[in-house]
Amino acid sequence: MTNAELAAAIGVAASTAHARTRALLERGVITGFHAGVDQAVLGRGLQAIIGVTLRGGSRQESIEAFADAIRGLPQVIQLFFLGGADDFLIHIAVPDSSAVRAFVVEHLSAQPSVASTRTSLIFDYHRNAVAAPFR
Repeated sequence: MTNAELAAAIGVAASTAHARTRALLERGVITGFHAGVDQAVLGRGLQAIIGVTLRGGSRQESIEAFADAIRGLPQVIQLFFLGGADDFLIHIAVPDSSAVRAFVVEHLSAQPSVASTRTSLIFDYHRNAVAAPFR
């Protein structure tokens, strides 16, 4: 949203909204801005979350190597390193279900450090703190 839209939404002058935003940036509360990308327009209309469990006894080096290898793949939107049942969650965007399968087989199952994967297709999602209604 523009600064004027932000100011109107919170009921302050545009100069006040700008000053407050700048202060949040300077304090490191806001760390940056992003562009919303419509993956479907790019031909990557199917998104999935893949849970990955590494083999027991994985050392820090193998965890870092796995993350580095996955982080750089063009299909990957987000990568999360977790504590819990899964070691990683990988958010991907691809053209179709065959591309999901290829991603899992070629980039995950082929790695010796990977013990198992669990794939969930994303039907819809919201971003930020306020949930938007599903279509």
